Amino acid sequence: MSDTDTTASPAGEHQRLRRSLGFRDLVVYGLLFIAPMAPVGVFGTLDAKSHGAVALVYVVATVAMAFTAFSYAQMVRVVPLAGSVFAYARVGLGEGAGFVAGWMAMLDYVLIPAVAYLFSGIAMNSLVPEVSRWVWTALAVVVTTVLNLWGVRTAALAGFLVLAMEIVVLLVFVVAAVVVLARDGAERGVWSPLSGDGTQGAFALSAVLGAVSVAVLSYLGFDAIATFAEETTGGSQKVARALLFCLALAGVLFVAQTYLVALLEPTSSARLAADPAAQGSAFYDAVDASVGTWLHDLVAVSKAIGAAFAALAGQAAAGRLLFAMGRERRLPRVLARTDGGVPRVALLCAAVITLVAAGWAARRDDGLDKLVSVVDIGALTAFTLLHASVVGYFGRRRGELVWWRHVLVPVVGAGITVAVIVEASGVAQVVGAVWLVIGLLVLVGQRGRLRPRE
Repeated sequence: MSDTDTTASPAGEHQRLRRSLGFRDLVVYGLLFIAPMAPVGVFGTLDAKSHGAVALVYVVATVAMAFTAFSYAQMVRVVPLAGSVFAYARVGLGEGAGFVAGWMAMLDYVLIPAVAYLFSGIAMNSLVPEVSRWVWTALAVVVTTVLNLWGVRTAALAGFLVLAMEIVVLLVFVVAAVVVLARDGAERGVWSPLSGDGTQGAFALSAVLGAVSVAVLSYLGFDAIATFAEETTGGSQKVARALLFCLALAGVLFVAQTYLVALLEPTSSARLAADPAAQGSAFYDAVDASVGTWLHDLVAVSKAIGAAFAALAGQAAAGRLLFAMGRERRLPRVLARTDGGVPRVALLCAAVITLVAAGWAARRDDGLDKLVSVVDIGALTAFTLLHASVVGYFGRRRGELVWWRHVLVPVVGAGITVAVIVEASGVAQVVGAVWLVIGLLVLVGQRGRLRPRE
């Protein structure tokens, strides 16, 4: 019997997911969750932190996240289950570690759609102020939840159309930026996005690495591809390829757009560092000054719609995580029920939680920032346990162990994720620790009620 056979969870007729996703669908879900223009909101912060070497930051961040993508690819091949890191840690580290991994991943998968929904509502309200942002937020929740309840294939098709729109907008930006640069020249040196603009002194590797700890958060979401392992046609190898391809493509898009906007940026990195309030709008300000407000508005609409469908991908991934934990009796078993191969109970539960979280964040001036930081802690903790799972799983299988693939890569990857956790805000660390303690108490309470391994 293969490893896949021994790790697969038995499922009744009402606990099975329908296999209907291909390679393109998986990449669509991953890119939707990440968002092709994710650097827009953090460009100014990264430019200031890196002394102007913002494109280099994304080159390094892509390489850093490649370690995590590679570990996902190793585990999804041998444990092709919907629970993703929850399932991997169960097999690689044991039942307790599996629960902790799934519990911490819940902060990412269940709460990140709330961030996206709220962002979508705020963005649309800024474009159409006559309509309350709560109307836009509620509309986004309803539309995307209906699509997810309809089925993963329908949601993937809708997501593909939205992703195509986002890519077109990104291409429009690239073409417009190239035209302006060819006509008017660059505001900064042509190599400055890779070497720094020199306004804060000589190139500093420490400054770039400090910015990388923020930039890696732009990639959160590509890992959601692994949660669709039980709904993919053609085997788990396709999921592994989609994970790696999605990360590489996102890296290319991020480097290209930050390189171009850095050349258009009339404000030096030193001035941005001295004026934190200007960092959030730095991308839009550069576009306004060089291309015009029409492109600003186009990007804003794309981001608003894209955020809603990033939430669609996040909600779908959250539903699969809740489904998998319910199937293993780590959460209420009703979450493991499927209807026509769709985990509708788990999806509705995820939708309610995200709507409540978005409401909480909207009532606080710093609610969005706090929500984002908490999500980051959950994802990074789950990534760390993922890397440990690779070592634990293959370490017990000496005949399959390849030291660089199953020891060196995950150890370096874990070091990167731990370093980013250390750099996180104190509030996020405290909330993450409290959530972890609650999870450990739940784990203790579940002792003796574990599902027997088959």
